Amino acid sequence: MNHKLLVLSILCFFSGWLSAQESIPLWEGCDVCYGKQVTLTPYVAQNNDSGLAVIVCPGGSYCWLDVENEGKKVAKWLQDNGITAFVLRYRTIGFGAYFCYCRSVVRGKQHPDMITDAQRALQWVREHAGTYRIDPEKVGMMGFSAGGHLVMSAACFHGTDFLKENGINTEASLKPAFVAPIYPVVTMREPYVHKRSRRALLGEKRHHNATMIDSLSLELHVPNDCPPVFLVNCTDDPVVEYHNSILLDSALTANKVNHRYIQYKTGGHGFGASDEKGSAECRQWKQEFLHWIKTLNPAPPQQFNNSTINNSTINSQQ
Repeated sequence: MNHKLLVLSILCFFSGWLSAQESIPLWEGCDVCYGKQVTLTPYVAQNNDSGLAVIVCPGGSYCWLDVENEGKKVAKWLQDNGITAFVLRYRTIGFGAYFCYCRSVVRGKQHPDMITDAQRALQWVREHAGTYRIDPEKVGMMGFSAGGHLVMSAACFHGTDFLKENGINTEASLKPAFVAPIYPVVTMREPYVHKRSRRALLGEKRHHNATMIDSLSLELHVPNDCPPVFLVNCTDDPVVEYHNSILLDSALTANKVNHRYIQYKTGGHGFGASDEKGSAECRQWKQEFLHWIKTLNPAPPQQFNNSTINNSTINSQQ
């Protein structure tokens, strides 16, 4: 009996150790400030014939990360539906720094740290595509609230290589194949700005700077070659003013970007992939996304390798 307990204990130990190894440190070996906090956790789909992959960016006002509801649950849902997912823990400032205003004295964490982490995740997943049997040309991003701002920033600013400043040279494309901002922060401008996200992102010295505000108000920076966008929000959102998504939808339409915008009346904010939070109406977004992504991915299954790409080549229709 004692022998069996010993074996069970050893198995539990190694099971916990292996679980702990699942998170991949993205800046290991690089001299990046606070880089040790940045990790990527894979959720590999067993029957991913499409080769699709989604990097999931939880929200939290750029102050913290809702890793459970907007990270793990989202990734597990994607995995269960045949899509390999990666949960990104990107740099956030932390509530301590937010409330004590310490970035008035020291730099701390602020833009461009977050977008740099997002680009690093995109580069890493594409360069390791063969390991996870995914198509490097079909790596998209999904984000919630401030995470929605982050993935949309990756779409808007894919032409700017933030990795170079950290000594990273890559041939992988920094343009997501598609992005799905869910109840996202979009603008840094009044009257619809989410002020906590703005100060957390820009820092105490820059969050009232008109140039910086405009530079990260995404409705002003949608490029003509923006990847396809799946956009969702609710008009009863008590946290991020719902006009954020209307501004983004208008900008996407004006630039003739392939996108789908779904506006629900009920559901509020922060429902993520939960089967309980929000409303029955807004929880439909998950099935809508799965249907939408199939329209972007008509190609038959194929063998995928560890090659890199220069441009997203998913064929899609309006």
